[in-house]
Amino acid sequence: GCTVCARVCPRFRLWEADADEAKWSRHRTAEEVLGVYRAIVLVQAKDSEIADAGQDGGLGTALLLYALENDYIDAALVSFFDEEMRTRPGIARTRDELLACAGSRYTYSANVLGIDDANEVGAQRLGLVSVGCQTSIPPVAYGRGARKLAKRFALVVGLLCSKTFTDDIYEDLLEAKYGIARHLVTKINIKGRLQVWHEDAGTGAPKYVEIPLKECNEYTRPGCMHCPDFSAQHADISLGGIGKGADTTLAIVRSELGEEILAKMEQDGLVTVTDATEDDPDAIALILKMARRQRKRWPVEIGSIPVTPEETST
Repeated sequence: GCTVCARVCPRFRLWEADADEAKWSRHRTAEEVLGVYRAIVLVQAKDSEIADAGQDGGLGTALLLYALENDYIDAALVSFFDEEMRTRPGIARTRDELLACAGSRYTYSANVLGIDDANEVGAQRLGLVSVGCQTSIPPVAYGRGARKLAKRFALVVGLLCSKTFTDDIYEDLLEAKYGIARHLVTKINIKGRLQVWHEDAGTGAPKYVEIPLKECNEYTRPGCMHCPDFSAQHADISLGGIGKGADTTLAIVRSELGEEILAKMEQDGLVTVTDATEDDPDAIALILKMARRQRKRWPVEIGSIPVTPEETST
């Protein structure tokens, strides 16, 4: 039978060195705890509709829309919520579709599976937006001989991620303890706490609640506890809601392509960009702290995925 899934899976065997070599033509050094990158910046989308619909500045949505409208990609592999707030992979090819899928998901979605929908409509050049365990797929696929597949990922947008939750968090925590039915949830974010926006069950009025993360930990997806990649290090650009402003996206610009697209967006007046190292050094310190902590998840037993001596001693 076909072995492509096992060959391209970036968590199935030794994978980081292969992905580094395929993506960057070199290995990440021990000091590059965030992976290879060119700049770390803070970005805000100027389109108010995108900024309001998107998460923390709206750059993810704005970036994919720019790539679609300027012939970088034919479709974006994204995730949508169904009527019960369950995530499902799919594709977006228009502004309206991107706005419909805007915002963060904190339950897992295998966005790469949207490739089936892309095939049905003949979309060849794909933009993938997802967390690190998926954004490493294209370079791993390229390094393991599935190059025809790998080359279809024309743009890879990574999301900073320490964990995702299982679907049980909706029924067993939000509904059972806080009385928030799953279908009434309108938005979720994490800023030190789980932030939940929802509609009132009786009146439909907008409501908001904060939940301590310690109450959420038991719903962590088991596989996430073994992932060492906080910063989606094999993306063209990695995005996260870390920073002093709730309306700002922190972006780790990694590849020439990511740098080119962001620069053109700024030149066209679509985004504002500032240097994060100057404007928000606390955000830089935080992402480094979280990345170092997550890299300790690498197993170090004989026969397991190796880490460098510097990392095993921390």
